[in-house]
Amino acid sequence: MANGNGNGNGSGEIKKHIIGLLVEDHPGVLGRLTGLFLRRGFNIDTIIVGSTAKPGISHIVLSLRGDDKTLEQLEKQVYKIIEVLKIIELSSGSVIREHCLIKVNSTPKTRQDILTFAQLNRANVIEANASSILIEIAAEPAKIDDLVEALKPFGIKELSRTGINAMLRN
Repeated sequence: MANGNGNGNGSGEIKKHIIGLLVEDHPGVLGRLTGLFLRRGFNIDTIIVGSTAKPGISHIVLSLRGDDKTLEQLEKQVYKIIEVLKIIELSSGSVIREHCLIKVNSTPKTRQDILTFAQLNRANVIEANASSILIEIAAEPAKIDDLVEALKPFGIKELSRTGINAMLRN
C-alpha cells in the first residue's frame, strides 16, 4: 500500500474524499473499521453513522484526505470486513451537508448584527436570551466555515458540528 497516511510520496494528489459505507448493523463493526483506518495510518476527518430505510443496515459517511491510489487500496481492505456491504465514493456528484449549532455571545448592541449574519446564511435562531444566541445551520461545510468566521468577533461560546453527511444525487 502506498503510504497509508495520505502523504502520497508520488502516488498522486492529496485530496479530500467522502466515502459512504453500507454495513450490517452489528456490534463492533465501527470499531473494526476505525481500527483498520488507524492501522493504515489514515486520519478520519469526520464520521457519522445512522440507520437506513432497510432494517439491520447502517450508513456510515466518513471524510478523509489521501491520494486516489492509497484510497483504492484502503477500500480493498475495508471490503474484507464481512459486515461491509457496499462502498460509495461521495466526493463528487453528491449532495454534501453538515449540521452545526453555534452559541454566540450577545448584547443588545450586537444582537441585530448576529441575527443578520444568521439570516444571510440561511441559519435558524433556535434560542436567544440576554447573553447569547443559539444558531442552527445545515449547509455545505464551507458555508458553515464562513458563518463561524463571521461570528467569531462576537465571541463563540460553544460550537458543535456533526460531520459531513452525503448522498448521491441520482
